[in-house]
Amino acid sequence: MMRLPRFDFRAPRTLEEAARILAGEGTDALPLAGGTDLLPNMKRRQQVPKTLVSLRYVEGLRHHQMGPAGLRLGACLTLAEIADDPRLRNGMTALRQAASQVATSQIRNQATLGGNICLDTRCNYYDQNYEWRKSIGFCLKKDGTTCWVAPASRKCLAVSSTDTAPVLLALGARVRLVSHGGEREVPLSALYDNDGIQYIRKRFDEVLVEVLLDSLPGWKSTYWKLRRRGSFDFPVLSVAAAARFSKQSVVEEARIVLGSVASRPLIAEDAGKFLVGRSLNPEVIAEAASRAARLAKPLDNTDFDMSWRKRVAMQFVTYALQELRGDDMKSERGRWMHHALPF
Repeated sequence: MMRLPRFDFRAPRTLEEAARILAGEGTDALPLAGGTDLLPNMKRRQQVPKTLVSLRYVEGLRHHQMGPAGLRLGACLTLAEIADDPRLRNGMTALRQAASQVATSQIRNQATLGGNICLDTRCNYYDQNYEWRKSIGFCLKKDGTTCWVAPASRKCLAVSSTDTAPVLLALGARVRLVSHGGEREVPLSALYDNDGIQYIRKRFDEVLVEVLLDSLPGWKSTYWKLRRRGSFDFPVLSVAAAARFSKQSVVEEARIVLGSVASRPLIAEDAGKFLVGRSLNPEVIAEAASRAARLAKPLDNTDFDMSWRKRVAMQFVTYALQELRGDDMKSERGRWMHHALPF
């Protein structure tokens, strides 16, 4: 049995108190929301904070406000609450799809939106127990000096495996971060670095409070996820696509984001720009899929064959754009997911 290391536990009731504790404890403290990623990591000694600051009882972190100007989602909303919300449709459909495919129903009942956005990067050589990692001399991400994915690399190549971040990037989301010294609002795209260790630009004393989305009239969105099993597993490839259409079904704006192909979700800017001013006919979809898939350069750090994952990236972008066009993709989804989405 893997046991948690010893730690102090703090349970603030206000955001101000939580921020003050994090500032006072410094890098020895970590915020705890659902704990579905952090606590297993602690058992494997991947993360060993001396203090956990629970956000469970902090007021104002579980709100869900939808209005004409857009949507505000508290960071401690559970993924189950997001997946079960029928108001998230059309432009927001992909967010429900992503949340509903995270892990299992039991984990979704506990896991939070903010936790999934800040999810630690993953790797075949990092996500092992302490004794296994010790037997290989550990790795560059934790306790070692070598990235076993690419031993000559000076950079950790662990991958971003969050489901919700690619979708939120495709939807143009922003996040609000609060610390003892103030607060800031930044585009979600500015939160990530393509570095397996320093993968997120959130300061140690900041709390991710909420996600903000503008109103998305005329938009459609979708999310596709590759994993070995139909549930539980992290994505080893994901595609989020969102587009705004004119009344003549011409693309006016588009974003395609690839997940689990690098240490951060990658925005396929070239593919998105190519779609603008065009209808989604087969030739346009094929070219956009080809441009987006160029970003996918899989390495030996997750499940499945590398070259096959590269081919699937092009297929998934194709499926996503076909779905945005209005095609019925239920049979394809069922083939890849082993089950159909309920919406």
